[in-house]
Amino acid sequence: MNFSNDEYKERLEKVKSSMKKKKIDLLISSDTANINYLTGYDAWSFYYAQYTLVHLDSPQPLLFVRDQDSGGAYIKTYLEKKNIVVYDEKYIHSWPMHPNDFLVKVIKNNKWDKLQIGLEMDSHYFTAFSYEKLKRGLPSAQFKDSERLVNWVRLVKSSKEIDYMKVA
Repeated sequence: MNFSNDEYKERLEKVKSSMKKKKIDLLISSDTANINYLTGYDAWSFYYAQYTLVHLDSPQPLLFVRDQDSGGAYIKTYLEKKNIVVYDEKYIHSWPMHPNDFLVKVIKNNKWDKLQIGLEMDSHYFTAFSYEKLKRGLPSAQFKDSERLVNWVRLVKSSKEIDYMKVA
C-alpha cells in the first residue's frame, strides 16, 4: 500500500460528497483504477466481477472479490477484514449463476436494496449481463449512471499523489 489510511479516508469523503450532489446513496464501482483509488487493491483480477461499494453512511467501502483473489485484497488494502466481501468460486462460469447473484444478497443483507444506486455504466468490465443481474435481483432499487463520478474526483491530485508523480 503506497498511501496512508488518511489519504484513503480523504478520497472516500470526496467521493461521498460527489455522491450526495448526484443523489446517489450507494455507489458500485467496477473500474479497476477506481477500485485501486478507493481501496489500494491492485491485483490483476479484473477479468471477473470485482467491485468497490461505497455507502454514504459507511466509514469504509466494501471490496467485493472472488475467493481466489481475496488473499491479495487482505494484503493490499487498508480495509478491515469485515469489509472485504468474498464470493465463492461456484459463481464462476456456472451458468446461469453469476457473482452478481451473491452481490445482490450482500446488498439485501445490508438493507441497501431500495436505494439510489450509482453504477459505472461505461466501465470496461461492467457487462450488460452484470447490469441485468442487478436490475432483476434488486427490483426496488433505482439505478443510475454515476457518470464517471470517481474518475472526476481522481482528477484533482492530493499532495502525496503529486509527490509520487514528480518522482516518476
